[in-house]
Amino acid sequence: MAPIDSDDNTTAGEGEGLRAGRRRAARYVVPVAVMGVAAATIGLVPALADSGDPDLPKVTAEQLIEKIAKSDVEQLSGTVKISTDLGLPDLGGLESGLMSGMSGGPGSGGDEDGSAADPSAKLTELVSGTHTLRVAADGPDRQKLSLLENAAEYSLIHNGKDVWGYDSESNEVYHSTTSGSDEQPEKEVPATPKDFADQALKAVDDTTSVTVDGTAQVAGRDAYRLVIKPKQEGSTVGAISVAVDAETGMPLKFTLTPSSGGAAVVDAGFTKVSFAKPDASTFDFTPPKGAKVTEGDEVAKAPEHGREAEGDLAEEMEGLKGTDGLKGTDGLKGKDGLKVIGEGWNSIATFDTGGQGLPTASAGGDLGGFLGSFGDQVKGDFGSGTVFKTRLVNALITDDGKVYAGAVTKDALVKAADAAQ
Repeated sequence: MAPIDSDDNTTAGEGEGLRAGRRRAARYVVPVAVMGVAAATIGLVPALADSGDPDLPKVTAEQLIEKIAKSDVEQLSGTVKISTDLGLPDLGGLESGLMSGMSGGPGSGGDEDGSAADPSAKLTELVSGTHTLRVAADGPDRQKLSLLENAAEYSLIHNGKDVWGYDSESNEVYHSTTSGSDEQPEKEVPATPKDFADQALKAVDDTTSVTVDGTAQVAGRDAYRLVIKPKQEGSTVGAISVAVDAETGMPLKFTLTPSSGGAAVVDAGFTKVSFAKPDASTFDFTPPKGAKVTEGDEVAKAPEHGREAEGDLAEEMEGLKGTDGLKGTDGLKGKDGLKVIGEGWNSIATFDTGGQGLPTASAGGDLGGFLGSFGDQVKGDFGSGTVFKTRLVNALITDDGKVYAGAVTKDALVKAADAAQ
């Protein structure tokens, strides 16, 4: 059978309390959706036929997980394709604007003194659509990631103590420094197959089935397929498949299929890869003539009104990562009254906004009607509310202002709300 490589094409008083409640809802519900994708970008690839698959020695799931953990690849270069389909409604470009705007970061319109080249804003584009990345690494102090667009390119370069971001479309440069060569710049979202695998493997526990399901070829490399599935019913996660390089243990490909079936929610994998040492010039960067250069310490001193949302989002996204990987709930415990209901893949995060639910069509006018049109009205012992759904993460907002969110079905959210009464 043909290899499972992806195509290597580039595509492109009371009032204050109510406001606080809305801000709180935004701080939690949107990050849940974003991190649900970022951390769960792995899934089940269609079963491979016997013919054409590489003939490799048998390994157990435990041995394969250990092989991934021991992988010491530090030098590589290649091309990664990432496709994300959350099934969100088409808002005519508003969706991507909301995602970047929620960061409040430079380039998102939240800070006039920011830079369109700041990675904290730019890399959030990976949570939707199809993107092609070129990646290269040479040890802990040299990495490069380039996001290829139709007529532009964004590059993030770490070379020693220097971190550069360059956006060719705006001709803007972002520069910051690390405290030492061993400190790598943090990415807001996973960008390589290994990033996704690290998150997925944190989800493995007694509620999880882990098996080795044959072999495959990815980017011309022989690989094993590690398959992770929830044992529990009610999760929106169908299965997780990690294609693991047979020689190096390096994760090469990931795809997430939801329990509802259909196309993958996210597919991420190398289409080309080499483990040879990249040329040193790969990591060289000099700001182009005429480019606007923003220093990181200048951004840090920008007015607080432009940075507050970014700090809040970063804090909540970090908490959502938790210690449960894909389930991502452990780190939520104890945060501003936030609680976690259930266990394993059926974990649901819940909090109270303080009595402020969504505006109704009559009370909220056009806004209430607009928001309601994207959700399903539900009723139960808890009262009534609205469920907002994606193909992976769902959230129930009750009319009395309680929020329930997780990678679980609508019915599971209603049951959790009923049980909480």
